Amino acid sequence: MSDQDRADLLALYRQMARGRALEDRVNALTNSREFRGFFHPGRGQEGIQAGVCSVLRKDDYLLYAHRGLTYLTAKGMDPVRILGDFLGRVGGSTGGLGAGTVHCVDVENGIMGQGGTLGSSFTLSAGLGLASQVLKQDRIATAFFGDGASARGTFLEAGVTIAAWKLPVLWICENNGWAVSARLTDVQGTDDIAPRAAALGFYTEVVDGQDVRAVQAAARRASEKARAGQPAFIEAKTSRVEGHYTGDVQPYRDKDDVAQAKERDPLLLAQTQLIELGASDADVSSIWDEAVAEMAAAEDRARLSPEPTGDRIFEGLWA
Repeated sequence: MSDQDRADLLALYRQMARGRALEDRVNALTNSREFRGFFHPGRGQEGIQAGVCSVLRKDDYLLYAHRGLTYLTAKGMDPVRILGDFLGRVGGSTGGLGAGTVHCVDVENGIMGQGGTLGSSFTLSAGLGLASQVLKQDRIATAFFGDGASARGTFLEAGVTIAAWKLPVLWICENNGWAVSARLTDVQGTDDIAPRAAALGFYTEVVDGQDVRAVQAAARRASEKARAGQPAFIEAKTSRVEGHYTGDVQPYRDKDDVAQAKERDPLLLAQTQLIELGASDADVSSIWDEAVAEMAAAEDRARLSPEPTGDRIFEGLWA
């Protein structure tokens, strides 16, 4: 392993740390009821989001999923704007409408939001891919989703069209094995999602979602395929550490399963790899400390923005 390998992993670790530190702030806002919506923690899945976003271009389209925030910061979105959305401030990306991560948008960085209904990212990514193809933009449309969403009819409907028209689309399934409180095998009869995409004609890879370097390598190959007109699919096997939403104590889940998920924490695995590559404990801890300080400062700045006036609710309405 080279100095470049260490530098690359340090950069990936920084993005995972930033995402987790931001999520810690949002969890605190949720628990204090200052943010009154639902937040779906992504702890344990940061490696997938950081690994994939590290190979995307700034203008590549991103449709993120509902679990976690690392997609947003890793793709370049200012955490001040993200926290502004959770706090319902004018400085947020929605201009004060709030709704948290569900509707964060940053078009300059290719972040197109997420679908308002589960599974809608499949059809939205098809449309974005078609736009890129027709306009010759050389942009790929990337859509993240969970294993539960893969059972939606839009997976098949959009997937058939994407494959037939050879659209520049990359789908990433964050397969944590749980559809809310139901095991994937109980509701879909399988642990594996990638074979469905392969049957449609997608290039597919299955990767350990806890290993950020493995995810990055798979994403680099898959994104190159998609950009060349071969729709691609990554199934990242991962573990959900926390409940489906903040406050879900997971009574349906075995404690040993949660303990195993914590042991496979992608940040901890990356820390071990960094030490093996010659990084010091101080190198690693300083990255975490910087991430925590950055997100604390971002929240302070977000709070400086005013709350919207009543007229804001009528802006952007066309019917």
